[in-house]
Amino acid sequence: MTDIHKPQAGSLPLEGVTVVSLEHAVAAPFATRHLADLGARVIKVERPGVGDFARAYDHRVDGEASYFVWANRSKESLTLDVKQPEAQEILHKLLAKADVLVQNLAPGAAARLGLSYEALAPQNPGLIVCDISGYGDGGPYTEKKAYDLLIQSESGFLSVTGSPEEQAKAGISIADISAGMYAYTNILGALIQRGRTGRGRRIEIAMIDSMVEWMGFPLYYAYKGQEPPRRCGAAHATIYPYGPFRSGDGRTVMLGLQNEREWAVFCDKVLKDPAVAADARFASNAQRVANRDALRSLIEQSFASLSAEEVLARLDEAGIANANVNSMSDIWAHPQLQARKRWTTVDSPVGPLPALQPPGMGGEYPARMDPVPALGAHTDAILAELGYGGRVADLHARKVV
Repeated sequence: MTDIHKPQAGSLPLEGVTVVSLEHAVAAPFATRHLADLGARVIKVERPGVGDFARAYDHRVDGEASYFVWANRSKESLTLDVKQPEAQEILHKLLAKADVLVQNLAPGAAARLGLSYEALAPQNPGLIVCDISGYGDGGPYTEKKAYDLLIQSESGFLSVTGSPEEQAKAGISIADISAGMYAYTNILGALIQRGRTGRGRRIEIAMIDSMVEWMGFPLYYAYKGQEPPRRCGAAHATIYPYGPFRSGDGRTVMLGLQNEREWAVFCDKVLKDPAVAADARFASNAQRVANRDALRSLIEQSFASLSAEEVLARLDEAGIANANVNSMSDIWAHPQLQARKRWTTVDSPVGPLPALQPPGMGGEYPARMDPVPALGAHTDAILAELGYGGRVADLHARKVV
C-alpha cells in the first residue's frame, strides 16, 4: 500500500498533494474536482449509506446524478459517520498527513468537530483549511441558510437578470460555481505561499462575496444611486445591438457590436442600408440603447427575408461577432469541441461516460480524468493505509464507516 503522500507517476502539477474534503452539493465538490484535475489526491468524506446528497438530485446519467457526475470525478470516496468518536479519530489521522482540508458543512459544524484551522494547525502547521459558506463568519447573516438561488437573489443578481416584466435566475448554479472557483484559486495561491513559507493558512470563501464580486459592473453602473442596468432578457443591457434577433425562418441568431466602426459595417454589409448608420436615433451606442425597440424592429425587418444561415453568413462576411442559439443536444455535437478533441471519457459506477477536458488542459498537458466514485468505494483501502486494516470489518459492522 502506498503512503498517503507518495506521488504517483506522471507530471501533473498537484501530484503529491492530498486534499480531504467534507463536501456536498456543488461549491466545494466543484473546487476539489478542479484540484483533482491537476493531479491532487482528493479524498471525499461522505455519510455512510447516503453520501453527498447531490448523488440523489436526479438519475439522468444512466442512473447517476448529473450534478454528481460533473463535479466528482477523480476522487476517492471514504464513508465516515463523523459524529462517532472513532470516525473522528480516523479523520484526524487522515488530516495529519493532508495538505488541504475543504469543507462546506453547515455554519459552525466543522468547528464543533475540531476541524477549524486554529484547532488543526498546531499539529499540522502546513495544513491549508478552506471553509466555504453562504455568508462567512461575523455579521447578522452568519447562521443564515444559503442555497444557490438564495445567494443569486441576495447578491442582486436577480435584479438585473430576466425580462423587464420578470426576474430570472441563472440556468446553472452560478453562485455555487463562483464560490467553488474562488476556493480553487485561493487554494492554489495558498499552496504556492506555503512553498515559500512552509506554513498553511485559513481560506474563508463566502458565496455572497463571490457573487457580489461578479456583480461589479452593475454595481458601478448604478454608482451613487444612478439607474441600474435594465433587465433585457438575452440582450445586453447597456450595449446595442447586442443580443438575439429573429430571422425569416423563425430561428434566432445572436450578434453583438462593440464600437462605431462595427456599427457602420453592420449597416452597410449586413442590413444592406448604409443610411441607417446616419440615422440620428442610432448615432451612438447610448442612443441605440435608448431606441432599442425601434432598432430591433428595423433589424428584424431586414432579416425577415433571410434564413438564420443566411444571416450568419452575412455577419461572418462582415466580420460581425455572432453565435448560434444552441441547445444541450447541439453542445454534445458542437463541431468546434469535436475538432479540438475536447471530449474524452471517464469511468463511473454505471460504465464509461463522456467528459469535457478541463479548460487549459488536454493535448500535451492532459488532465487527470479518473472515475466518478461509487459511495465508499475507497473506504477499506484508505483505512488500511491509516493502520486500520485488521479492524475494517468491525468498523463497518458498527457503522462507523
